[in-house]
Amino acid sequence: MQTLFPLAPILPDGFLYHEDFISLAEEQQLLAAVEALQLHPMIFQGFEAKRLVESFGYAYHFDSRRLSTGKPIPAAFSFLIDLVADFLSCKPEDFQELLVTAYPPGALINWHRDAPPFEMIAGISLSADCVFRLRPYDKAKQGRKSIRSLTVRPRSLYVLSGVAREEWEHSTLPVTTTRYSITLRTLRKT
Repeated sequence: MQTLFPLAPILPDGFLYHEDFISLAEEQQLLAAVEALQLHPMIFQGFEAKRLVESFGYAYHFDSRRLSTGKPIPAAFSFLIDLVADFLSCKPEDFQELLVTAYPPGALINWHRDAPPFEMIAGISLSADCVFRLRPYDKAKQGRKSIRSLTVRPRSLYVLSGVAREEWEHSTLPVTTTRYSITLRTLRKT
């Protein structure tokens, strides 16, 4: 049977997507806070990525594979942390890292899982759409049909936890217009 509307992708357990999580006014407030930051090129294993970043709370160093205490999270992002924590039924202080990223046209994220010290990942997309993709981390389960794709809209929230965080990796396709994201991460409990 053929349908008039495309079917939504079947997403892994632990992946949550919520459109219009923040208002247009809240998005503008966050973009103003981002504009006030000094973003710098992301360096990953000696290579400069096309995106610009700034990390707060904790910082993960890809070369040494170590976590260190970073700059304090700016107060301008407190309301967002409170909103996400309330929505996910956790405490604001559970979010120990905040990463701001600017993606100029053509920027993408290659397949990866987030750094091992982090547990739950919550992202807020700002200013433009992006195509977010997930696939099993286990190479034996990968294949063209295993990739799940969805369009992540501005002002939306996406969350990776549990199975989606541990057993799947994610990437984004190149953006056509500048996009920003604010990523909140919790630390693994030892």
